[in-house]
Amino acid sequence: MTATDLFIALPIILLAVGALVTLLVGAITRTTNIGIVIALAATLGAAFWLMQSPPTLPAPTLGLSAGGLSRLFGVFFCLLAAGVLCLSVAYNRERGISGEEYPSVLLFTTFGMLALASATNLLTLFLGLEAMSFGFYILVAIDLQRGVSGETGLKYLLPGALSTAFLAFGIALLYTVSGTLSLHELMQFTLTSGTPDPIALAGWGCLLAGLAFKLSLAPAHLWTPDVYQGAPAPVVAFLSGGSKAATILFLLLLLPQAVDVSALRIPLCALSLFSMMIGNCAALRQNHVRRLMAYSSIAQMGYVVLALLSGKSGGYQAAAFYAIAYGTISLAAFGAITVIERNGGGETLDDYRGVGSRQPFAAGVLALSLFALAGIPPTAGFTGKFLIFSAAIRSGEITLAVTGILLTAVSVYYYLRVVVALYFNHADNTEDTQPRSIPTAPEYAVLIAAATTILILGLWPGKLIELLSRA
Repeated sequence: MTATDLFIALPIILLAVGALVTLLVGAITRTTNIGIVIALAATLGAAFWLMQSPPTLPAPTLGLSAGGLSRLFGVFFCLLAAGVLCLSVAYNRERGISGEEYPSVLLFTTFGMLALASATNLLTLFLGLEAMSFGFYILVAIDLQRGVSGETGLKYLLPGALSTAFLAFGIALLYTVSGTLSLHELMQFTLTSGTPDPIALAGWGCLLAGLAFKLSLAPAHLWTPDVYQGAPAPVVAFLSGGSKAATILFLLLLLPQAVDVSALRIPLCALSLFSMMIGNCAALRQNHVRRLMAYSSIAQMGYVVLALLSGKSGGYQAAAFYAIAYGTISLAAFGAITVIERNGGGETLDDYRGVGSRQPFAAGVLALSLFALAGIPPTAGFTGKFLIFSAAIRSGEITLAVTGILLTAVSVYYYLRVVVALYFNHADNTEDTQPRSIPTAPEYAVLIAAATTILILGLWPGKLIELLSRA
């Protein structure tokens, strides 16, 4: 291993070593939160290293690189993981989620995200994606005190295993056509001008089917509401923000290198249209807040696919921007839900009545997140949707863009239902009987940072757009 290889692999090594040390220390001592502290140190250390100036050469031996997009998303994944760890301290204590398994598995999941972000060949890309997914299989079922936890894990594991099979078979077919796993060469062989090879098209069909599950795109979305409802709230924040951003990055590492992606237009159009329609229409009928957010996420990923479909008309930059923006919004939204649920809050809209007066800070962050998801200025959600729809119109996808804009207007209704429940539909005589709880210092820090980022990306998005354009 050369010095360049070591420099590029060091953040991934740091996370792997951190996960092992967390397990070993947890087996030796039962000191409260020691695993969380070690995991925080590992994620922040990896983020700091990724901010350093890297060598210009890739690491061909390891199949890793340190390009601008890889480092940007790597820092995002590490900071997101650190935020989830901070949110988990009080929540896990009250839910009885103890031991070293939680922080170590969360580090292992982040390890998979970083491996994916740094990948230069399809094998490393696949291994990183599946390492991340394997960690989530454990995290969504880790709340052993709840009877629904095992059911939630099973509902995520079974379709996840099927999606892995589709991905592996798709990669095998693409390798058959191209004879290489290098991302650049593979894309040059499998998506070319003219009539693509039928085996390559079959490979891409399998690949998109597997990725549709990871992004919870319709019709591979059925697991999403149950997992969002049954998993611990901080885990849902990580799953919604980190897992989907990593899957979007998977596509961003592939599609921009293709000669011509017109062969994928029909399946991408179908995935985008069905996801936007099913997600928004199903969310209209939800009274359970977490399930509403789950169907909302299906619609949000439909917008991202529209950006990917718009391609080099600014769609790739829009998709990358929205991946980071949506991850931050998810952290803020489910961070606020974490605080509300931890302090005796319920799960339905009726349970959220009057929360704005009992828990004003958490309710304020949740309301801001909902405004961002609805695309209301001056939030990151508005900027992201503006970039997506403008790119779609420039690329000629007028029908899908207009459909997306209309469905975005529809989504304002169900997001505002939650805001109305928070502030206007006060439950009878409950404001004085329920405790006015205060978030812990780590929860304050994460929610303030996430809410501030949502506003910064809405008011001053230029710096991030510039970084993404260069990357």
